[in-house]
Amino acid sequence: MHIEQKTFIAVKPDGVRRGLVGEIISRFERKGYKLIAMKMLDVTREQAAKHYEEHKGKPFYERLIEYIQSGPIVAMVWKGYNVIEGARQLMGVTNPLDAQVGTIRADFALVKEYNVIHGSDSPESAEREIAIYFSPDELCDEYENMAEIVIEKLDE
Repeated sequence: MHIEQKTFIAVKPDGVRRGLVGEIISRFERKGYKLIAMKMLDVTREQAAKHYEEHKGKPFYERLIEYIQSGPIVAMVWKGYNVIEGARQLMGVTNPLDAQVGTIRADFALVKEYNVIHGSDSPESAEREIAIYFSPDELCDEYENMAEIVIEKLDE
């Protein structure tokens, strides 16, 4: 069964500095996911605290906050069938040394602390993270991409 979902993806400061934004977008587009929102921004302290609220009180919390604020990120919302799980497969596991060859983290990241990309891990976190960076009127969802057209035909 196909489940249409939205997910939040961010190219982290190290990925932006290294010029990987286009490559990452390309991988998601080639997979068939639809980009419905995107912006480059400097993350505020308030946004960073909301983004990493589940880690508050942990020893690495402040490092996470400093890292996400160390340069601009490219924040995106992607839509597609089973996009949360699919995006996590494209990204690879958090530690690039353990990530499967061919994933974004295995291909481009060297260490866990600077692993190039963030993606929501559940529908609940996707909804929460999207709301941190985007207002509902910033989501451009009024068009069909080719993957939606093809899957619609398959579901008939």
